[in-house]
Amino acid sequence: MLCHVENRFLPRTAAFFDLDKTVIAKSSTLTFSKSFYHGGLINRRAVLRTAYTQFVFLAGGADHDQMERMREYLSALCKGWNVQQVKELVAETLHELIDPIIYDEAATLIEEHHTAGRDVVIVSTSGAEVVEPIGDLLGADRVVATRMVVGDDGCYTGEVEYYAYGPTKAEAVKALAESEGYDLARCYAYSDSATDVPMLESVGHPHAVNPDRALRREATLREWPILTFDRPVRLKQRLSAFSLPPRPALMAAAAVSAAALTAGAVWYATRRRVGATSA
Repeated sequence: MLCHVENRFLPRTAAFFDLDKTVIAKSSTLTFSKSFYHGGLINRRAVLRTAYTQFVFLAGGADHDQMERMREYLSALCKGWNVQQVKELVAETLHELIDPIIYDEAATLIEEHHTAGRDVVIVSTSGAEVVEPIGDLLGADRVVATRMVVGDDGCYTGEVEYYAYGPTKAEAVKALAESEGYDLARCYAYSDSATDVPMLESVGHPHAVNPDRALRREATLREWPILTFDRPVRLKQRLSAFSLPPRPALMAAAAVSAAALTAGAVWYATRRRVGATSA
């Protein structure tokens, strides 16, 4: 539990979260493959390939070479896609596809960091058109994501303008710290992948979440906390759960009500005795 509330006289702080397999249980980009298929952007063969890529990603954590091949494949795949259509497809299916795979533990951490006065920043290798709506869904303050080049016709050219991956994530974190006044020594970061070690080591409080083997080894050597997130939950379920006061509050409310009733009964009995004596 993060109970420490930031002192408003100290420099600002933030919590930086990787997205895929850290906040949500799957690859955010690949999760939308069926939506893109139904929208006519990809064919059935591409759906099957992205399903296989998703499996490899989930099975043991994609290494650097696999991530590079995934980037090249997705860049070539989205060439010619209309950006506005992509945004609309993501918006239409966001709650259906992403809401059920958000880790309860991650959502709780995000809430705790906000309560402590820290900004929450999602830093993801996935494309901005996918990550930004997910960031809004999670209540993130800022998003850092991969950006594709868009041509004059409003379609992707297949080239990458900015790739949020590996050391680039750490550079983005440091740039945000400079522009927003974050004290990185007091900031937090969370990721599942060894490719994010540069981002993790750039803050004072790094955490490995569901780490791949390489990150687990690194976290153990550096004595970084290792967290396990394994409870995907719909945000609506969390909101309904939080709509009731916590059990201690309910007990306190019941105790206050009982005390009030008792006091009222004593007052009424006293009034009756006084009335009888006067008569």
